[in-house]
Amino acid sequence: MSEKIVRNVGIIGTGSYVPEKILTNKDLENMMDTSDEWITTRTGIKERRIAREDESTSDMSYEAALKALEDAGVKPEELDLIIVASVTPDMAFPATACLIQDRLGAKKAGAFDLEAGCSGFVYGLSVGWQFVATGLYDKVLVVGAETLSRIINWDDRNTAVLFGDGAGAAVLAPVDEPGILSCELGSRGDGGELLKMEAGGSRTPASLDTVRQKKHSIYMAGNEVYKFAVRIMGEASLRVIEKAGLSKEDIDYFIPHQANIRIIDSARKRLGLPKEKVFVNLDKYGNTSSASVAIALDEAVKENKISKGDNIVLVSFGAGLTWAAIALRWIKE
Repeated sequence: MSEKIVRNVGIIGTGSYVPEKILTNKDLENMMDTSDEWITTRTGIKERRIAREDESTSDMSYEAALKALEDAGVKPEELDLIIVASVTPDMAFPATACLIQDRLGAKKAGAFDLEAGCSGFVYGLSVGWQFVATGLYDKVLVVGAETLSRIINWDDRNTAVLFGDGAGAAVLAPVDEPGILSCELGSRGDGGELLKMEAGGSRTPASLDTVRQKKHSIYMAGNEVYKFAVRIMGEASLRVIEKAGLSKEDIDYFIPHQANIRIIDSARKRLGLPKEKVFVNLDKYGNTSSASVAIALDEAVKENKISKGDNIVLVSFGAGLTWAAIALRWIKE
């Protein structure tokens, strides 16, 4: 057997896209029994983006991918693999990644979708990292994208106020210095019933009854998911930092899943980080699931929050229940 090849891998480009339409808390006050004060104090969300009727997950993925490729200086035909993380693909099959592969003209790229709830993008980075590190592929595009507005039950104020639409992307490639340092992936399948969309699959196929009962919408046991998230975001971050051979004091910037400001603050305190070292755009976009960390990473880069050589932690949790964290050193100027 040939000796295993291991290469340094880094993120060489990022991009993101959010729809133009803004749905504010004030707008929601006119739609359901809620208030701006109730939403803001419990979640930290002020507004979210909603896709146009003719806009899908692949459309937003394509826009984010174009920006990431431009930022990386990579042409679509140079891509070896495309991974799309989403719980709201355009359709059950073909994969949304294949739709993007065709639209980009990435003729030599393999393509597949990955579904790990809100942890999807960080899972995708972890998978893409392995392909590049082993030398199998040189250029991997990872996209996190969601059109959650299509699966929201607008009669359920506990979930309807939380979610938004958008997409983010990153390009992975071999680099001279260590980029991605470690990853932490986990799942707790016994919590699967806490966050789900029940109908539309092989167990509960679509029917008139499932539509009437709104089983094609997000269901979440909010209190239980919250308790899980508060614990796991901090724990996963600490584990990935240890795996990377770093300490909490070595972390320069923290980019968590944008689900709830209280969850983010809990993780921040667990790491002993000041607020200025934590990126938050939750107030603008709400919870965009698989797109959350991807959009946040791109915006942090574009706002010059991150500098070359910075040690960064990305962390997320989601349906499954799943969690994922990555420790990386930023290698771009």
